[in-house]
Amino acid sequence: MEQETRGKVKKLKGRVEQAAGIVTGDQALESKGARLRTEGAAQESLGKARRKVGEVIAEVGKSIKKGG
Repeated sequence: MEQETRGKVKKLKGRVEQAAGIVTGDQALESKGARLRTEGAAQESLGKARRKVGEVIAEVGKSIKKGG
């Protein structure tokens, strides 16, 4: 969950920087913001996937305990 949160924060920061770059005409800032948004989205997705895998493993563990 921590990785998901960091990804969301990075995505938001990127969105703000990208918008600031657009408003000010600063292409470097706009590009940096777009890159941060992409990185944040990837990080958030990875965090979600890791959380889902952890949930599945926990469920399998519960099933094994019940059966054993």
